[in-house]
Amino acid sequence: MNIGPRPRRLIRTGAAVGALTLASLPLAACGSDSGSNGKVRVAASFYPMAYLAQQIGGDHVDVQNLTKPGTEPHDLELSPKQTGELSEMDMVVYLKGLQPAVDEAVEQSGVKNIAEASSYTDLEDHGTDVHGEEGHDGHEKDHGEHEGHDHGEDAAGDPHIWLDPVRYAEVAKGVGKQLQKADPDHKGEYKKNTAELVSRLKTLDKDFKAGLKNKKTDTFITTHAAFGYLAERYGLHQEAVAGIDPESEPSASRLKELHEVAKKDHVDTVFFENDASDKTAKTLAGDLRLKTAVLSPLETIKDPKKDDYFSVMHQNLTALETALGAK
Repeated sequence: MNIGPRPRRLIRTGAAVGALTLASLPLAACGSDSGSNGKVRVAASFYPMAYLAQQIGGDHVDVQNLTKPGTEPHDLELSPKQTGELSEMDMVVYLKGLQPAVDEAVEQSGVKNIAEASSYTDLEDHGTDVHGEEGHDGHEKDHGEHEGHDHGEDAAGDPHIWLDPVRYAEVAKGVGKQLQKADPDHKGEYKKNTAELVSRLKTLDKDFKAGLKNKKTDTFITTHAAFGYLAERYGLHQEAVAGIDPESEPSASRLKELHEVAKKDHVDTVFFENDASDKTAKTLAGDLRLKTAVLSPLETIKDPKKDDYFSVMHQNLTALETALGAK
């Protein structure tokens, strides 16, 4: 952004993939019992994928998150060691299109069991302005038929599906089924863990519906357009400074539009990410005499021992309830 941009690193994949190719030559595909401790070795591309694998796999999996806590997932670079280790994994859980370095490395890895998140649900194109619909029941259906569906190399869309509990539950079901294929000896436990996780996500969905039911306004302004699916699900109106890419620069006309939206829709808060600079939010909020608050896109969690997906989503709910006058 023109106002306090975060430096964006180039994603360098050539050397990493080359190292992967060399490292994988002497290695055969690994079975679910090939780990030194007998656990299924799972590589996950970033936090939301790692969380699913760990919650469903439980004590039977060793999950390696390729994106370390606090690291910006979009900027991930894979080291030669990481790419070499990827070919030894029993399973990979990732979201195509979010991290080019991971996409290319997975394609070259030769791993048999792959759970690709966007194949289990629908992706939609979102921009800076997303209007949700009250009673948006069109997404309530079970998208089980999407399992294994290939969106193709040119698939595009908003990747932030995990911020919609219903879509995230669809992905959880897909990951659970793939894990059962990778380790059929513990199929029953994976089924049970998947069902429990999906049940918790359904409760979270109900919490959001109840918490936002009596909102006074449905519009919120955020520095990053990561909340399109959440806005659609709960009848909200997302207005973002930047687009799907958090590094895109807002134009002067866009900032003027946001000034008009804030006044028209009685917006009193500008949200920024917990792991990004708040300078843009503070500048915009200062011009309009608004408050600032955190709304987490949950792409990473700095301290997984302190917080997890559900605790941060409830923090997001509380922030929205306050900003939208629902409490």
